[in-house]
Amino acid sequence: MTEFHREDKNQFIYPRSAYYGQFKPENILFNAKLQEFAQKVTYISSLETSGKITPQQAYQKIETLWQNLKGSKKQLNTGKQPEPPTTP
Repeated sequence: MTEFHREDKNQFIYPRSAYYGQFKPENILFNAKLQEFAQKVTYISSLETSGKITPQQAYQKIETLWQNLKGSKKQLNTGKQPEPPTTP
């Protein structure tokens, strides 16, 4: 398989949307993690819908992904408003 076809395949399997928010490295990184979370939840939902995993397994997997995403948000310190500068 050529490199071009591999990139097309990866783009199809792991689609990414452009980021239009405030341009800060932590926001861009969190956006990538958020898109990955959404993609994995879609896969888990499909597995549960098709009967490959139980609803309880799906819930546990999504709960774990959610906890990881929350940890990433805290670690990256995104979503917080910067404190205004204090004047003496």
